[in-house]
Amino acid sequence: MSVNISGLMKSIRNIMREDTGVNGDAQRIEQIGWMIFIKVFSDKEQEMEMMEDDYISPLPKEFHWDAWAGDDEGMTGDELLEFVDKKLFKNLKELDISLGNKRGLILREVFEGNHNYMKSGTCLRKVLNKLNELNFNVSEDKHLFGDIYEGMLKELQSAGKSGEFYTPRAVTQFMTDIANPQLGEKLLDPSCGTGGFLTCSIEHLKNQSKTSVDREQIQNNIIGWEYKPLPFLLATTNLILHDIEVPNLVYDDSLAKPLKEHTRKDRVDVIVANPPFGGVVANGNENNFPMNFRTKESADLFLIMMIHLLKDGGRAAIVLPDGSLTGDGVKQRIREKWLTECNLHTIIRLPNSVFAPYATVATNLLFFEKGKQTKEIWYYEHRLPDGQKSYSKTKPIQVEEFNPIKEWWNDRKESDICWKVNIDTIKERNWDLDIKNPTKEKEEEILSTAEIIDKLDLSFQKSKTLLQSLKQELAK
Repeated sequence: MSVNISGLMKSIRNIMREDTGVNGDAQRIEQIGWMIFIKVFSDKEQEMEMMEDDYISPLPKEFHWDAWAGDDEGMTGDELLEFVDKKLFKNLKELDISLGNKRGLILREVFEGNHNYMKSGTCLRKVLNKLNELNFNVSEDKHLFGDIYEGMLKELQSAGKSGEFYTPRAVTQFMTDIANPQLGEKLLDPSCGTGGFLTCSIEHLKNQSKTSVDREQIQNNIIGWEYKPLPFLLATTNLILHDIEVPNLVYDDSLAKPLKEHTRKDRVDVIVANPPFGGVVANGNENNFPMNFRTKESADLFLIMMIHLLKDGGRAAIVLPDGSLTGDGVKQRIREKWLTECNLHTIIRLPNSVFAPYATVATNLLFFEKGKQTKEIWYYEHRLPDGQKSYSKTKPIQVEEFNPIKEWWNDRKESDICWKVNIDTIKERNWDLDIKNPTKEKEEEILSTAEIIDKLDLSFQKSKTLLQSLKQELAK
């Protein structure tokens, strides 16, 4: 392939550095994001117009990529800047969606929440020309760009608060493999961020699909909710790059709807998610939940909502911080509901640095099924690779690190890193799930006993030395 995509993205980054309007990683990614989105969208429109004789595009002709951006010698400078700011964004934000065209709705929602930050029409033209080198209807271009896009999303980890929208690829892959979604099942991520769990699930299901009906099922059954504009834009593009023609994404606050309004028809078979944690719920959204479960902590409300949204027999794989496993009052009541309505069968305890740098709290991967009570919980302590002190941007957690857990999964035995706890013990602890590795605690006890003996020994030696020196003094 003639295009070096990695080099192309570096060139775009360098061009943007010359523009005074783009400040910091988050703005740069949003800027690249909306341009890639409309390029991907336009390329897809061309493909659909060729495949379907009666296809009507929701994108007006003058805003199609080819019409304003596709000619390298086309509009530039102030003319281009004025077109983008005063026509493209203005018209797409106000796009008529009264006919219920889903692709039109996505187009409008993406442009409603995003901005053009570039102030130099000349720099903007240079970026557009770079993107003209890509053709998203060529599968090789699309596949390679998908890998670069994944890297771009990873950069969000260090882009201020936007890092919360990216879960390390190794974690999403492992959780999806264990949740094992099947064709025909509805899968939801109610806090989908940039779409990592959804794209992992799409690829997982593609391996099972053989017919166009199978592919249509994937299209309809992968559902994501996201309420912040940048991740919504990035998730939408991400899904289109993974061959989802009309991403089933909702641009809305998942907690804004009263829990009772999520009826039986909204229930799903599988949930894979990393709900926002450490956040405080705004807009009084806690009032959408039953009185005894109201809290301002977002992770706890998401947990209640996810339990509610699962069908009986449905299963979930989620990320939660240690803080959601312990605590009194409403936290305790939520855990009691969880363990009596669901079988929480496995907790994988992760090292603190998995989500660094945006979060350094200890996190857990939790796997449960709705419709059966918990009888016992298996804990597995995932440890850092030998010689590594922590995970970081340059040394993230790797997919292969989860292989021992996969091997253990179907043939469970207790060891120095895995242990099981009976539900009676959990009840006695007031449903507290923050249970440390008992082997480790014993080691610490032994270590502390050994330390005491060492200190006593040292103390005796010092006393002996002191006594000898006193004897010598007296003898003089």
